[in-house]
Amino acid sequence: MPDTVLVAFDGSLLSERALTYALETFPEATLTAMYVIDPIDSVVDVEVGGLPVAEDWHDDARDRATDIHATAAELAAERGIDLATVTEVGRPARTILAYADDHDVDQIVMGSHGRSGLDRALLGSVAETVTRRARIPVTVVG
Repeated sequence: MPDTVLVAFDGSLLSERALTYALETFPEATLTAMYVIDPIDSVVDVEVGGLPVAEDWHDDARDRATDIHATAAELAAERGIDLATVTEVGRPARTILAYADDHDVDQIVMGSHGRSGLDRALLGSVAETVTRRARIPVTVVG
């Protein structure tokens, strides 16, 4: 059994399933739910001269992260499990892998698809990339 488990959590139904799986399968592990703010997907739809521009995207993304972490904490509290949460900024797959390496994570758990962007295709580009490049076991929940 792993000692430290990182769960990629974006508030989507599949990420909730992934977190539930981790909470039920690894209740004794140190669990961390990670939300990655992807600057490319976080631009607020504001147009100037017909072109989209970013307006307060970081603040909006941080607010969204707070709400998502609250959902994750609720799921863990329902099971009496302490859950750490972390928010990182970057490209999701790269950020998840770097965090796992930097924090000696033993297992990654994630949903097969994310909530937005092009990451919905097939397995989901983030899940596929993490699965292919991780040096540790990855469980993909569908």
